[in-house]
Amino acid sequence: MKEIFMNIVLEKPTLLDIENMQKLVGPEVESGVILYRSDDEIAQNIRSYVVAKNSEKIVGFCALHIFSKKLAEIRSIIVDKNYRGCKIGKNMVNFLINEGKKLHVETIFALTYEREFFKKIGFKEIDKDKLPKQKIWADCIKCKHFPVCNEIAFIKQI
Repeated sequence: MKEIFMNIVLEKPTLLDIENMQKLVGPEVESGVILYRSDDEIAQNIRSYVVAKNSEKIVGFCALHIFSKKLAEIRSIIVDKNYRGCKIGKNMVNFLINEGKKLHVETIFALTYEREFFKKIGFKEIDKDKLPKQKIWADCIKCKHFPVCNEIAFIKQI
């Protein structure tokens, strides 16, 4: 573990964090790796996010989006390039898995290009056809890669 991680705190964001969250995710949205979310959409879902902060700035964030009484999604996961390899992504996902457990979610899924990351933290690869149709029509249709998508679907029972 890199020493830099020792100064990182995971916490729930406030509405004042949205501008910095957007700055961090901007390059990944531009490249099409992460789906664009408006300030209003982030504000409406602010309670679903966790942020990783050092004393100066947000260095990562992701969200747990609830689909049903049993199913949720890890989405919008981003870590500042200077902080990758410090287990921040893993710690944020575990933070959200614990939130899911407290809510009695049974299954969490993710759509990602990061196969090895999700495998290492215990997710199993599945066929995208097994994902809820509302995911495809609510989110994926907004993606610049739709309908030709190379993302991989993962699932974890919690």
